[in-house]
Amino acid sequence: MSALPRYVPSAAVPSTSLHGAPWRRSSRSTGMNNCVETAPLSSGPSAGLLAVRDSKRTAGPALLFSPSAWEGFLNSLR
Repeated sequence: MSALPRYVPSAAVPSTSLHGAPWRRSSRSTGMNNCVETAPLSSGPSAGLLAVRDSKRTAGPALLFSPSAWEGFLNSLR
């Protein structure tokens, strides 16, 4: 069995549970809501993680990434 990539999210939570999260839409969004939004979390049990959600489903789930996991994910796209 092979090891999981470093960029695997640590958890998935309902976006609605992340009260006050400062969501930002990708600058590459076309305006048709077909992109992602991210929010650095600075308080609560998820402090220090980055939340990522689908911009079409803002009340849907958010994946939580550690900073190193998010960097690994971005690097894998380059």
